[in-house]
Amino acid sequence: MTIEETLASLVDRFNRKADATPAMREELAGLERTIRIRLTDERSYAVDLRDGRLSNLRTAPSGAADVTITTDVATFRGLVSKEIGPMKALVTRKLAIDGSLEDKLLFRKLL
Repeated sequence: MTIEETLASLVDRFNRKADATPAMREELAGLERTIRIRLTDERSYAVDLRDGRLSNLRTAPSGAADVTITTDVATFRGLVSKEIGPMKALVTRKLAIDGSLEDKLLFRKLL
């Protein structure tokens, strides 16, 4: 699976979970964020969080984003497949998240 397909699958999984979980929809209601996924050995992508749903997945040049997730492709795939946890990736410095504390906590919901 290409990284674009992996990202599209992650977006779809998140949206299905948000649709099926009223508490999650309520928690995310009103949040508007642009999330950049910067893959150090690939390119950068961005996705928008609006009204509790992810949309507009695209390649992203550097620029403004509310949250920037930086990692390599192998770690990203491990996070998506749950072979590595976000905390372990953060502690081992294989993952960095730039954003507010609230936004960093939001990352856990994306997986």
